Amino acid sequence: MSRIGKLPVNLPKGVTVNIDKENVVSVKGPLGELSQKVDPDIKVIVEDNVLELQRPTESKRHKSLHGLYRALINNMVEGVSNGFKKELEVVGVGYKAEAKGQILEMALGFSHEIHFQLPTEVKVEAVTEKRGNPKIVLSSCDKQLVGQVAAKIRSFRKPEPYKGKGIRFVGEQIRRKAGKSASK
Repeated sequence: MSRIGKLPVNLPKGVTVNIDKENVVSVKGPLGELSQKVDPDIKVIVEDNVLELQRPTESKRHKSLHGLYRALINNMVEGVSNGFKKELEVVGVGYKAEAKGQILEMALGFSHEIHFQLPTEVKVEAVTEKRGNPKIVLSSCDKQLVGQVAAKIRSFRKPEPYKGKGIRFVGEQIRRKAGKSASK
């Protein structure tokens, strides 16, 4: 991880970084504001629209923290400038997904519909194309939150290996199994 930590983080136009006395890094941009507490051993330096992190020693702990916090801060900068997006596909006959504000309503073959309340930071869009599978598009500036919400939605009906029905990420390959083989 130390090679990652040595890379500088370039700050695009419109993105500002503030470092608090308690080593809390706040990143503000056109899409929102995020903050992350950084270990006191790691120094965060901002100059000329470039952010760098420095570690005090070459110990294993400091090397791993160096790379971790550089990756987290880079994700925050990318999130407030470009944002992150996850797309899920609902595969199955009669399976539906519909977004009503911050509530996602899904019919996934159970006796009742599933109503999932999304966090306010995540924007949801349900797209149903004719003759196509419904898609759920999640977007936010927080990479961790988008991934967590997408994983939670996928957990309602994971893709099964025989017919491939369920909720999967767009582009995800499902390992398929052969069904029962016919007897002689």
